[in-house]
Amino acid sequence: MTRVVLVHGIAQQLKGPETITEAWLPSLNDGLAISGSDTLPRQDVSVAFYGDLFRRPGHRGLGEPPLDASDVEPGLEHELLLAWWQAAADAESPVPGPDAPARLRTPHIVQRALNALSHSAFFAGLAEGAMIGSARQVRRYFTEPEVRRAAGERLARVVTGETTVIIAHSLGSVVAYETLCAHPQWQDLTLITLGSPLAVHGLVFDRLRPTPHAGTARWPVPVKRWINIADHGDAVALVKELAPSFGTRVQDFTVNNGAHAHDVRPYLTARETGLVLAESLG
Repeated sequence: MTRVVLVHGIAQQLKGPETITEAWLPSLNDGLAISGSDTLPRQDVSVAFYGDLFRRPGHRGLGEPPLDASDVEPGLEHELLLAWWQAAADAESPVPGPDAPARLRTPHIVQRALNALSHSAFFAGLAEGAMIGSARQVRRYFTEPEVRRAAGERLARVVTGETTVIIAHSLGSVVAYETLCAHPQWQDLTLITLGSPLAVHGLVFDRLRPTPHAGTARWPVPVKRWINIADHGDAVALVKELAPSFGTRVQDFTVNNGAHAHDVRPYLTARETGLVLAESLG
């Protein structure tokens, strides 16, 4: 019985639905326990997994060379990296901003962005290729129709008549929103978005389906309640409040995830998330 569906975000291509469940469920239940509510058994939770759509195929010999700044494509990939850079610099003092003097050995704007992001809480410890790969997954979702369609189908496949809550993180909130809009026959669902980039105009918002009109996106018909939760320092959730773009029915909350602002686990353990989930489950 799938009462709660989880929709993951970027950089999950080397995992699978069971791996993600093992990572998410303890944190989700911690959030419920902290809020004073009963926890969920494993059989009540399903994962809409689409990460494998972004997994690169294997190659003989030494394989493909790692991605570097020269591989960043103009357009969405380039603009996303610069936007993440600015957001990280605004939220974290150790991260040099785009206006900081460039060192002579890294004059290229993309290389400067990658160097700066390597000092941020979200991207710390990640290789340049992983950062570029994260931006590339967002670009591929919006520019490759087969990827977009398959991701939505993965979510639709696990939603059942018993489903009452969809929890979506990062890029998963885009998958969830578009899939909910495409299935008006579903009823009475609660949508919880965590670290969502949905309201980032110019990069994400304007590419949504259905297309927003006059700066406002369509309300997903099956959703009776929508709660959006963001950390002030989350560089991916560049716009923390969704209500101005998706309607005043969206309830926006902010939390403090500590050093790992975009990590889904502190989002799930937050009391705010636990309370909302408990109310939605009755």
